Amino acid sequence: MMQSIKIRAIEERMYECMRDKLGRVVPDFELREKAKLVVEINRLKKEMGAVILGHNYMEPALYHFIPDYKGDSLELSRRAATAKEDIIVFCGVRFMAETAKILSPEKLVLIPAAKAGCSLASSITAEDVRKLKAAYPGVPVVTYVNTYADVKAETDICCTSSNAKAVVESLKTDTVIFLPDAYLAKNVARETGKHLIFPTKDPRTLSDMKGDVDSVLIGWEGKCEVHDQFTVEDITRVREQFPDVVVLAHPECPPEVVVASDFSGSTSAMIKFVETTKAPRYLLLTECSMGDNIIAENPDKEVLRLCSVRCPHMGEITLEDTLEALRLKRCEVDVPEPIRSQARRSLDRMLEI
Repeated sequence: MMQSIKIRAIEERMYECMRDKLGRVVPDFELREKAKLVVEINRLKKEMGAVILGHNYMEPALYHFIPDYKGDSLELSRRAATAKEDIIVFCGVRFMAETAKILSPEKLVLIPAAKAGCSLASSITAEDVRKLKAAYPGVPVVTYVNTYADVKAETDICCTSSNAKAVVESLKTDTVIFLPDAYLAKNVARETGKHLIFPTKDPRTLSDMKGDVDSVLIGWEGKCEVHDQFTVEDITRVREQFPDVVVLAHPECPPEVVVASDFSGSTSAMIKFVETTKAPRYLLLTECSMGDNIIAENPDKEVLRLCSVRCPHMGEITLEDTLEALRLKRCEVDVPEPIRSQARRSLDRMLEI
């Protein structure tokens, strides 16, 4: 009896904390129910000696009150590698949990929802990369970290949305295979001055192009189903009503959207930009849960609520499933050898830059 009274008191205090922080973005009746889950997850996490990682796209109650570390995918995986805990629960999509396992092979890595995939990561396979390497022998392969482990294993070096240009330029070669995001490839080609081709649309060999172009970026037609939905018209309409708005766009957005924006960067870079600048109002062109999370962290900043674009894969990660992943140690993520060690090399090469 006394124990149940104590638990209810803890839940009530948690609800009050959640209401204070999230009252503007989450309905009150949701907060009351979610407070109970948050208390139990945090209790079980401590009891089991687990560490929980939360990607910037997690829904607000989970993002603000569950993770030990928050951030973008690679940042979280590096945190996991240095954590003392032996159990990692990665609240993000599958390729992120795979990266944590690549960097921490001795640890148990769990993902709350087995179906939490990624449209961009699924756009390319390891066999696709092998065919490209055969078609363009000797050309180095740069692969975005938003890919599955077997694709990373076929690459020379990985990159993030923030360091893609630096990684491509570090290779000091005229021709680079850049996979799999078509829009990120277009943005990098613009920044590096390289001529971009897509093999499925332009079947010419490098010999065929000799004399026409000196520097080539060979891309792939992968896209993020969330960032693909943003348009220049979105920006134009918002600026008509709010001329002083500062627009932030993720590099996975179409190039014309990135050009029309005021700032482009990774999720962590966008968060830092809002935190460290003073503008009348901000518009974020990325997954909408992150907008909710920024509003909660920066109550003095005005973030426009244009967005209704949610990632269905990130939405698979819930408080309920996070609790069950801990209780049952379910949805373990494994990366077999030699894929893991080969993928690790491509990540390590990036981290050296």
